[in-house]
Amino acid sequence: MSKGVSTKQAILHQGVVAAYRVGVGGLTIGMLATATGMSKSGLYAHFSSKEALQHEVLAQARTEFVEMVVRPALAAPRGEPRMRALFEHWLHSGMVRAPGGCLFVKASAELDEQTGPVRDQLAQDHRDLYDSIARIFRTGVTEGHFRPDADPDQFAVDLDGIMLAFYHWHRLLQDPLAEERARRSFENLLAAARTQESP
Repeated sequence: MSKGVSTKQAILHQGVVAAYRVGVGGLTIGMLATATGMSKSGLYAHFSSKEALQHEVLAQARTEFVEMVVRPALAAPRGEPRMRALFEHWLHSGMVRAPGGCLFVKASAELDEQTGPVRDQLAQDHRDLYDSIARIFRTGVTEGHFRPDADPDQFAVDLDGIMLAFYHWHRLLQDPLAEERARRSFENLLAAARTQESP
């Protein structure tokens, strides 16, 4: 990795952290200059506009979420073990308040009534996550872990719902039972999708 690429990734990570605090709309080149100790002119060399900055910060958040949650899960055996790994890594990212994953939750509420390329990218990122969950579920069907008549897309929506509820109860409400409830809901979701032959 070249020094220029490495520097830009470090800048973008600071952008993810800043956007996690102030929202995507509150993210500016001036704020990022303060956070990184760089000059505004130096940052303009990387980002031509506020919208370009927001777009690239969301892309960086996606990269960080994939590296922390999705990629490690794909290293697990196919089927239910892989789905469990995805859930565990996703839950962990919420417990440690990893800005990359959390930014998607915050930005969803912030941008849902807006229009433009930044919102469009965020919506596509969410669709891609649902597609990843559904693909992992389909490997579970192929492996005989999940019922062939189970709906992978519905499973993806249900799992995302569990995680959104977990974020809400763990962060905003600070419920000490948030993790336990999320785990119980996940186990119920798996149980409903399993074949009778699955352990």
